[in-house]
Amino acid sequence: MTLVFEQLLNGVQLGVMLFLLAAGLTLVFGIMGVINLAHGSLYMIGAYAGALVAAKTGSFLIAFPTALLAAAAAGMLMETMVIRRLYARDHLDQVLATFALILIFNELITITFGRQPLFVSVPPLLNGSIELVPGFRYPAYRLAIIVVGLLVGVGLYGLIQHTRVGMLVRAGATHRDMVRALGIDVRLLCTLVFGLGALLAGLAGVMAGPILAVQVGMGEQILIMTFVVVVIGGVGSIRGAFLGALIVGIVDTLLRAFMPSLLRQVMVGSEADALGAGLASMGVYLLMAIVLLVRPRGLFIHGQ
Repeated sequence: MTLVFEQLLNGVQLGVMLFLLAAGLTLVFGIMGVINLAHGSLYMIGAYAGALVAAKTGSFLIAFPTALLAAAAAGMLMETMVIRRLYARDHLDQVLATFALILIFNELITITFGRQPLFVSVPPLLNGSIELVPGFRYPAYRLAIIVVGLLVGVGLYGLIQHTRVGMLVRAGATHRDMVRALGIDVRLLCTLVFGLGALLAGLAGVMAGPILAVQVGMGEQILIMTFVVVVIGGVGSIRGAFLGALIVGIVDTLLRAFMPSLLRQVMVGSEADALGAGLASMGVYLLMAIVLLVRPRGLFIHGQ
């Protein structure tokens, strides 16, 4: 039972990381209609900025805001120089252009810092474990990730649904010409929304640093699963991104943890491990297919 509880928490932690990425991605696609394959590169930029500043200063507290600013600045620069020119283009052009950005960012990181992975130490304040129930301890840093992700989720939902800024963002998604006629600078609004999405990706990146290797291409590894979250949750829905991320994170973690051992009950060990790993990798995509069969537009529609 303890192992199941631990894996559930691991799934929630993965889900929170996916939510931070999916929230920015679903905002950009839902509001601007742009498929941004380079969103994972912003996650990588946040991770690298945090790792490099932490290595230079020895302080994660300094590295944390620096990573957020670096990712947000990179995102707004990307929107101003490239993405803005893609709003009126079809999705194929967007895919090709943002895929080119992935290659450019990866090569720039490689040229500047090399291909050697970087490793970040867990902040001393969170370097330990907390006893949640008698006999069960869980890493404090992973709990901190869960708490931060939940707080960001609540804050982002409140921002989009219950503030004037959120009203403009939602209006700009569906009635852009009307918002422009009211005197709102839609171009600036799009840049700020893109910067917010980039900041969330950078937040995910800097928090991933102490538990994953910071390396070139790390953004692409998580981007596919992020798109699965967006599709399951519903394009443009923050609430859908949150729920979809938790579902995907928990399902993926539990399948990878327990599928091989379940198959060993009826199969030879090596065959069970191979088949279990394959089925676990397929699990979230089968889940996505099932959700789309029942709800073709995802769990929540845009604006919910």
